[in-house]
Amino acid sequence: MKHAGAEALARLEPLIAALREMPGLRERKTGIFYRGSRAFLHFHEDAAGLFADVRLTETFERVEVTTREQQQTLVRTIEARVNGRGLDSRRAR
Repeated sequence: MKHAGAEALARLEPLIAALREMPGLRERKTGIFYRGSRAFLHFHEDAAGLFADVRLTETFERVEVTTREQQQTLVRTIEARVNGRGLDSRRAR
């Protein structure tokens, strides 16, 4: 599975735009987000679809983001995490 290229990132633009609005996240390169000094989220693509690797705990978790519904679910999950309502929120600060 390769990192998402320009075409894949263009397909994810609504999701990326929502992530850019979240306090606490910083986009270092297009589609690559950090939370503080730690890598937090980046995207991959392959024949099966589009995926986000997101650090919701100490390790990255791969989440499919091919559909709009999957993207919206990820945004809600990240919002809860960034706002301290997610699981294990004490360790990520």
